[in-house]
Amino acid sequence: MIDLAFVRANLPLVEEKLRARGADPAVVLGDFAAVDRERRDAITRSETLKAQRNKLTEEIATLRRAGQDATAVTEQTRALKAELEALEAAATAADERLRTTLQTVPNLPQDDVPVGRSEHDNREEKVWGERPAFDFAPKPHWELGEALGILDFERAAKISGARFVVHYGQGARLERALANFMLDVHTGQHGYTEVLPPNMVNSKSLFGTGQLPKFAEDLFHCDDKGAYTPGELQDGDHWLIPTAEVPVTNLFRDETLDAAQLPVSYCAYTPCYRSEAGSYGKDVRGMIRQHQFQKVELVKFCRPEDSPAEHERLTRDAERILELLGLPYRRMLLCTGDMGFSSSKTYDLEVWLPGQGLYREISSCSNFEAFQARRANIRYRPAGAKKSEYLHTLNGSGLAVGRTYLAILENYQQADGTVRVPEVLVPYMNGATVIGRQSGTGRG
Repeated sequence: MIDLAFVRANLPLVEEKLRARGADPAVVLGDFAAVDRERRDAITRSETLKAQRNKLTEEIATLRRAGQDATAVTEQTRALKAELEALEAAATAADERLRTTLQTVPNLPQDDVPVGRSEHDNREEKVWGERPAFDFAPKPHWELGEALGILDFERAAKISGARFVVHYGQGARLERALANFMLDVHTGQHGYTEVLPPNMVNSKSLFGTGQLPKFAEDLFHCDDKGAYTPGELQDGDHWLIPTAEVPVTNLFRDETLDAAQLPVSYCAYTPCYRSEAGSYGKDVRGMIRQHQFQKVELVKFCRPEDSPAEHERLTRDAERILELLGLPYRRMLLCTGDMGFSSSKTYDLEVWLPGQGLYREISSCSNFEAFQARRANIRYRPAGAKKSEYLHTLNGSGLAVGRTYLAILENYQQADGTVRVPEVLVPYMNGATVIGRQSGTGRG
């Protein structure tokens, strides 16, 4: 959430930043300026009446010391008290309206974020690796996986519906190998502490990271406590997590950390659940857009002055996984119109998929600055300071396991339909160097 005091003091700048995002400030902020004027007028009037009340109180004391009747002045004081209470209530109500409005306002992009409307305006920052050259027509992962007997979309649809998949044999082993490999690199080489959080969270947690109230339709809500009502953040309801970012960031909700603890770097491997609302007809083949998928997530908490450098470091940590796996990729700096709701700056890592002839996003690495910390009330106390401040949060996929899986199938496929195992994964695959046709799947 954006700081209310900052918006009040910099409304033209905020409006400019929102327009850069492709948003209409009049729609996003509503009657913010008018409500803020009402609030200021109520406070100003209240201060004036308080001064008058103080004078009347002194006059009453003077009259009583002189033995004179103070009834009329006392009545004036009571009338002022009633008006003061009404003004204070009006100021409080206006303040609450402003805070409620800010709950649905996106974060403001950093100054170096390119202005644009869509993914076509994103800026390529880096390209790594050589695209594999094949002497045959490369296949997409869904054809490879089904032919090898390691992916089964048909039976997944039977037991769960569309946008699910079943893994078999060496395919299931590859999924597990990737997760273990990523966790080992991030904990052993990059300094992250592994966390295994719950896969269900409450409304307050989703509000803290910015999914609620704006993006409820993108989530799976459990029916154990009834329907979700916008504006009501509960402790006891449950949602399936869309990413480990939610439970891991909320580990410190309503807490204050010491500056000496920072930065805190966590990684977590969890399933992720997304309704994919609004994606009807998109990526209906394969594993690109699933209701359930696994991901290794990187989350950082740091001092505000350190967040730009930590953002670069986190992004490099995610890139390193792709490089160790030998997967060609590019780094894209997202434009203002393509950024996520909570982000102030985002790099997307896109892996090359030869079977589809395009790059696909495999990780989004974002700096949220104090946006999530303010919503979740996560603070730190600078050394020697009396007052605490909001820290900065960052996260990124390190990586999306399913998309890494399919990238390996497509980049390491061979003419006979088998798939080579990247060298760094061989120990995790029990020494196997090739994924061949699986038996025992029930497919002919």
